[in-house]
Amino acid sequence: MPVIIKEPKDIPYLFMKAWNNYDAKGIAALFYEDADFVNVTGKWWDNKIDIWKAHDFGLRIIFQNSKLEIIKVKEKILQENIAVIHAHIRLIGQTANEVEKVDERQTMFLFVAQKEKESWLVVSAQNTDITGEQTNIRNKEGVLKSVSYKEKKIISKEKHGKIDNKGSR
Repeated sequence: MPVIIKEPKDIPYLFMKAWNNYDAKGIAALFYEDADFVNVTGKWWDNKIDIWKAHDFGLRIIFQNSKLEIIKVKEKILQENIAVIHAHIRLIGQTANEVEKVDERQTMFLFVAQKEKESWLVVSAQNTDITGEQTNIRNKEGVLKSVSYKEKKIISKEKHGKIDNKGSR
């Protein structure tokens, strides 16, 4: 039986409910057949079956003891049948792998939803880890690390010569 989603802002809550019940089919039911999903590592699935397979694996192996909690949801209706939904989500209970202790993660979900007939479904979704830093950088070993440039010292114009309004010295 297809899921009926009356309001686009319900999508993150339905995602959370399916996740917390370890129900990959329930997650996939929120998406159109040709929907896209990009996870926190940039893996991109471009159909409902692959979205289901990825979440089925994840909920059995990576997140089998996890729970999601919604912190905040923001909805923007772009047209009467198109909406963007942001959801700030807390994840606890991820399975440890190459770390001694697994801590809580917070992510920002972006759902783009479309309404057909009386129900909304997800056209595209992206999940991004919230690191608290400004950007990511890859080191010479190829490891991606979140970094902040806030503490970097700014080289003063006076020390390196005046810059005119054309950008030359």
